Amino acid sequence: MLGKGVVGGGGGTKAPKPSFVSYVRPEEIHTNEKEVTEKEVTLHLLPGEQLLCEASTVLKYVQEDSCQRGIYGKLVCTDFKIAFLGDDESALGNDETQFKNKVIGENDITLHCVDQIYGVFDEKKKTLFGQLKKYPEKLIIHCKDLRVFHFCLRYTKEEEVKRIVSGIIHHTLAPKLLKRLFLFSYATAVQNNTATSPKKQTVMFDTLADWLWELERTKGSEKYTAVSVNEGYRVCARLPAYFVIPTLLPEENVPRFQGHGIPIWCWSCHNGCALLKMSALPKEQDDSILQVQKSFLDGIYRIIHKPPKELVKTEDLSSNFVSLQDIQTAYAKFKQLFLIDNSTEFWDTDIKWFSLLESSSWLDIIRRCLKKAIEIIECLEAQNMSVLLLEENASDLCCLISSLVQVMMDPHCRTRVGFQSLVQKEWIMGGHCFLDRCNHLRQSDKEEHQRQPSLPLTQSKSSPKRGFFREETDHLIKNLLGKRISKLINSSDELQDNFREFYDSWHSKPTDHHGLLLPHIEGPEIKVWAQRYLRWIPEAQILGGGTVATMSKLLEMMEEVQSLQEKIDERHHRQEALQAEAPSLLRNSVRLSSLFPFALLQRHSSKPVLPTSGWKALGDEEDLAKREDEFVDLGDV
Repeated sequence: MLGKGVVGGGGGTKAPKPSFVSYVRPEEIHTNEKEVTEKEVTLHLLPGEQLLCEASTVLKYVQEDSCQRGIYGKLVCTDFKIAFLGDDESALGNDETQFKNKVIGENDITLHCVDQIYGVFDEKKKTLFGQLKKYPEKLIIHCKDLRVFHFCLRYTKEEEVKRIVSGIIHHTLAPKLLKRLFLFSYATAVQNNTATSPKKQTVMFDTLADWLWELERTKGSEKYTAVSVNEGYRVCARLPAYFVIPTLLPEENVPRFQGHGIPIWCWSCHNGCALLKMSALPKEQDDSILQVQKSFLDGIYRIIHKPPKELVKTEDLSSNFVSLQDIQTAYAKFKQLFLIDNSTEFWDTDIKWFSLLESSSWLDIIRRCLKKAIEIIECLEAQNMSVLLLEENASDLCCLISSLVQVMMDPHCRTRVGFQSLVQKEWIMGGHCFLDRCNHLRQSDKEEHQRQPSLPLTQSKSSPKRGFFREETDHLIKNLLGKRISKLINSSDELQDNFREFYDSWHSKPTDHHGLLLPHIEGPEIKVWAQRYLRWIPEAQILGGGTVATMSKLLEMMEEVQSLQEKIDERHHRQEALQAEAPSLLRNSVRLSSLFPFALLQRHSSKPVLPTSGWKALGDEEDLAKREDEFVDLGDV
């Protein structure tokens, strides 16, 4: 019986020294295949989902060490996902299964989530694409959500290997037609939800009634009205069929520039101020057309900006904010820190973790987005000013900033149904170009934002050799420091006085989880998804452990330390007895080293023998702030 066993695999058949111990012979796997299959978890298909190919006797590696241990199961590919079916889910009780994701399982990968596919041939890793002449012994899948899956095909039948590998490559990497996407077959098969109240279901914003309900919920119906001028998308395919504009704006003005230059309502604050967005007018070289556009915009601004009662601040996200190219480049560098294949590569990368993280600029972009959202909230909440977000098509950064503002200000958007409705309103109906930005169709002729192969890690100049003691001092400093002194603290992009006063005032008060919520935006407060990076450390993989699991681990360590301390005390008493009989033993003093508390401690100083410059640097805060690489307690990340 195989079931969930500790089974070795992977690598090449020519490996002289396997790094695993197999308790089951390959012939036993095939002879017991029929018996094991009966215990496998049943594949759950969504409405309209079809099974395309499958392979039995596949090993999914457990990524906790380099021993290449795995779990036996079946690898399948449908027109929606890649799924691994092992027997580990069959042991779950009813209380555990009811909280599982009903759409995507822990071992499921949606086809659009696949970023890169690699094969291992005779222990050599190669990128897989197109038609293969030779099929790999091991399959490695890198996902866009930073997961990495390792599958061993060594014990799988050759015909099944060809089918599953070819099927996965074709359905994830090959160009597709729009109508071939799974969502169309799913929409055809699933039945429409006929719930009566928008409060109990996700609001789709595909009817005029949905927008009227949202206006009533946010008390914005006094100044804004829902229009159906784009019904049937006769004005612009980029705008939703129904949307909301200022009441004083003539509806006949909307088709004039195909919806460009029209302020679109996003959300209303409790004090009557509103968050709006506008797509920029097309750039024209003709002076007469430019004059017409200027007159048109002047009329629009006079409608929405009426001092002193109604003030509108414009935020141009296309010119004075991060660009889409910067975001794409930063994320490509950032994800390379997580897409690691083995523990050796993990520890090689870990020593320069903060340098690589800093050079990616990803956390700085996150901070700038959060800061921009809080600046807009300060205008809405404290200054009683409406805010107009301006972008070329109002479908990228406008969606992001508007969503952040609503999540922070509107408690309804922090509920499950409210958040789903927010995504539907700002991203789906807001016209975000998912196909272009994510390249779901895998087209190769995209001029901008196309899917690109993973970028290599930033190549940094190698530091000169400094010797063992210099490196030991650096590691000691980094560990004792505990947290990185981020450059973001003293960033040149200082917060404005009004913004700082509003930000500090809110954080000085008790938190109201049903009201306004502002995140911390100081450098060290920007967190990263550390669990994906720490997949090679078993202690960090306690799913749902949180602080309870951390405390349990700390108590376990404290118990071990206490036990060791008792042994040390016992040995110390024996040494005292020996010293009373032989005073000459005192001359054999021992230095405090990394072996403490296992080494005998007889020095009064608590400092190890290290260069003086190291301890000087340890006490010099200004010097530490300029360091390029520091360690952080990732348990707090």
